[in-house]
Amino acid sequence: MRYLLVEDNLELAEAVVNRLALDGHAVDHAASLAEAEDCLAVAQYDLILLDVMLPDGDGRDFLARSRAHLETPVIVLTARSQVSDRVGALDQGADDYITKPFDFSELEARCRAVLRRRGGEARNEIHLGDAVFDPLAGNLRFGAETIDLRNREIRLLEVFARHKGQILSKSQLMDRLFSYDAEVTENAIEVYVGRLRRRIGGMGVRIETVRGLGYRMETTEA
Repeated sequence: MRYLLVEDNLELAEAVVNRLALDGHAVDHAASLAEAEDCLAVAQYDLILLDVMLPDGDGRDFLARSRAHLETPVIVLTARSQVSDRVGALDQGADDYITKPFDFSELEARCRAVLRRRGGEARNEIHLGDAVFDPLAGNLRFGAETIDLRNREIRLLEVFARHKGQILSKSQLMDRLFSYDAEVTENAIEVYVGRLRRRIGGMGVRIETVRGLGYRMETTEA
């Protein structure tokens, strides 16, 4: 998953980026609303973490202006803990709200919950062919076998699982897996796809190469 963090506290931002990166997420950091708009103009994000008080404006005003064309889920981060503040942020289009200081495990749980709700899922588990994929546990269950996945494999499989039947180009996959300042090439995607194919072989799910376009996940469920 690729996140955009809009936060002007550089120490907090670094801590959030590093923690989410441990789970295999790609996180771009913007220290102002102007930087956030620049990021949104060139990349697609699965989730936005948005601070309220920023050097060039109020994050809630930015959210209200953007909601007409911005479908990406947003979690608001703020030190304000009044009920009226939480209600106001939610009414302006936030999907969730977390007050500072927060525990990283709570932030991660809220991120997962928001993404599940947007995907129409009540649980972390995703059924793929004859296997059950649990992004939180980082494994695939196939019959009596449990296969542990590496962080990047988890995130790549999660992207495919949430876009089953859709063609995803290498550039789209790079956008989802790596932050804008990561020095990677499309060859890295080929390597990760190859590894993932070996992991899911024989499970009733496959990743097809669509020549000249990218990759597509198909399962026997449909």
